[in-house]
Amino acid sequence: MTITLAATVAFAAPARAVEAPFEPGLMRLAEVLGSLHFLRNLCGEKGTQWRGEMEKLLQAENPSAERRARFIASFNRGYRSFDGTYTACTPSATEAISRYMKEGEALSRDIASRFGN
Repeated sequence: MTITLAATVAFAAPARAVEAPFEPGLMRLAEVLGSLHFLRNLCGEKGTQWRGEMEKLLQAENPSAERRARFIASFNRGYRSFDGTYTACTPSATEAISRYMKEGEALSRDIASRFGN
């Protein structure tokens, strides 16, 4: 009975494409861009630079509709993670900006060096 049930569950689930090894890094990069978009504007940078960087990422990846939705959800998650926390620029927000800038740079460099053409 257990074997039959396991086989039924395995066959009932739709097959998913194997995720590329760089996919988690790209999704994290999208989240970092969303965080920077919120934090940098909170701390005085007016504009859409970080949203623009997200658009460049989407253009470069040319993702399927489902994958595009995941990129956008990651960006929005990053934005919202600080939206509810900060209402003014604080030393903590400035430190978060610094950390996210470093993380975004490291992610970009790592993905490009390991998986770039």
